[in-house]
Amino acid sequence: MKKAKLILDKDYVISRIDPRVYGSFVEHLGRSIYTGIYEPDHPSADKEGFRKDVLDLVRGLNTPIIRYPGGNFVSGFRWQDSIGPVADRPKRLDLAWKTTEPNEVGIHEFCSWAKKASANVMYAVNLGTSGPAEAQNLVEYANHKGGSAWSDLRIKNGAKDPFDIKLWCLGNEMDGPWQMCHKTATEYGRVANEAAKMMKWTDDSIELVACGSSSSEMPTFGDWEYTVLSECYENVDYVSLHRYYGNPHNDTPDFLASTMDLENFIRTVASICDSVKGKKRSSKQINLSLDEYNVWYHSNEQDQQLYKREPWGTALPLLEDVYNFEDALLVGLMLITILKNADRVKIACMAQLVNVIAPIMTRPNGGAWAQTIYWPLQQASLLGRGTSLLPQLICEKQDTSHYTDVPMVDAAAVLHDDGSVVIFAVNRNLTEPVELECDLRAFGKFAKTSHMMLHHDDVKAINTETDPLNVIPREVPVTFKDGKVVLPPASWNVIQVIK
Repeated sequence: MKKAKLILDKDYVISRIDPRVYGSFVEHLGRSIYTGIYEPDHPSADKEGFRKDVLDLVRGLNTPIIRYPGGNFVSGFRWQDSIGPVADRPKRLDLAWKTTEPNEVGIHEFCSWAKKASANVMYAVNLGTSGPAEAQNLVEYANHKGGSAWSDLRIKNGAKDPFDIKLWCLGNEMDGPWQMCHKTATEYGRVANEAAKMMKWTDDSIELVACGSSSSEMPTFGDWEYTVLSECYENVDYVSLHRYYGNPHNDTPDFLASTMDLENFIRTVASICDSVKGKKRSSKQINLSLDEYNVWYHSNEQDQQLYKREPWGTALPLLEDVYNFEDALLVGLMLITILKNADRVKIACMAQLVNVIAPIMTRPNGGAWAQTIYWPLQQASLLGRGTSLLPQLICEKQDTSHYTDVPMVDAAAVLHDDGSVVIFAVNRNLTEPVELECDLRAFGKFAKTSHMMLHHDDVKAINTETDPLNVIPREVPVTFKDGKVVLPPASWNVIQVIK
């Protein structure tokens, strides 16, 4: 059997983990809102029209923040359309996704839903077709107690208490030509800086995320971050990263190596932030918001055909990737990468939450179920709170089509406040198990050990409405003799060592 060794020490830490790394994302796109979280005629709908079966699954993820309302959608969104009596709200063409937005769910309704989901809202303002004044007005509407035009309008519209939204995105992917009113780095940096000033002058308790590159493959990557932060460094708190991966050529080993790219992306952006910090002689550190990440490629072709059949439809079934077991493995590897960079990645949002490239799927007037990718996110969110430990991992490495020296095993470890340790580990080897020796001598004696494993013999296996438990975590017997545990081939593993 192949072997690997993981060495941990309670004094060798990366950082305290910000719970917001287990966030998610709901955009006015496809069926994310309508027939996703909101379906007034559904048998499970509450009095506000929200599906309780979906809420149960969302609560199961223990999601701390949810980014809203976009995404590409936000660059043309008039937030004023989403307030006031629903019957009076205008229907608008959404140029981002070539659909029609009815505005039945707006800021009041979404904040109410988020409260039911036990999540905070991370709100993105429009810095495409709108600008700093509209962003400041929105902060005033949402967060100011009363006594001003916008806050009094919120009260008139039924919300006496402020929504108290603490985290805001300064636009979305403004480096992308696909974005409405996309900008050069200098243009965006200046607008983001002015919006940031006005928003914080309205509420100095908020935090702000500036747009980084839409991906590391953008031709402006690197220069974009450096120029943007040179303009707005002292008035923002985070810079965003977006990253999606796919396996269109059915090369599973290469697909599972994709997090090598994510690791490099994170570290490169962090170094650019520190370069600007040095140039400005600033004492402030800018951290990272990985506020879009996931697997995304399954639905691309079907979406193009759908646009041709139903232009400008409402709640079209767009971006409805059906995730398989290998996708869950990659999501687990992405979560491991996030934890290993917990000193800089303070926010992360799986894109998205319901129906649209999502861990949760629904059928209109039907059921709701968890896709394969739901499970590693849930386990990390529930068990990955505490301090991220610095892992010393010794294992075989391999080369794939695009990556070299890919570790056969990847792992992260979390120290809980009660002294317990949780290890998240993925065996990338598709055919052979690995015996992982965990050296935990620095932690003393443990009373109990458990091992939860996500595995399926078929890497293409999926969950469906009629078979929702096909790919789910299962507890397996573990003796943990001499700190050794067997990781089956192609598996996501959660090992708890409890005091």
